[in-house]
Amino acid sequence: MADYYFERECRTPSSEAYNIYEDENSVGRLDLHFTGDLVHATLCVNESLTREAIEEVIQAIDDDLLDAVGIPQDDLIIHVFQGRDAGLYSNDSFEEEEEDHDEHEGM
Repeated sequence: MADYYFERECRTPSSEAYNIYEDENSVGRLDLHFTGDLVHATLCVNESLTREAIEEVIQAIDDDLLDAVGIPQDDLIIHVFQGRDAGLYSNDSFEEEEEDHDEHEGM
């Protein structure tokens, strides 16, 4: 079994976001949303992970994150998406694009 670990990116009163790593390599991202009785999770993993590896990641989520706060696995719903990382965008990214576009139009 691979050794997956989680680095928390952010936390709110009702949610948490984690980057998922195997060794030093990023293999995905996890968003947890805590509701009254259930935890809804969105798990996005790299396209290279096998079905077995995805199941190992889910087991690591249960062992390392949910057990620590006393949430039984029966109370967890996980939506899994598999693909490639298309980038990270923010308002700053869009502002820089607009500035570059405006500069090229003026030429």
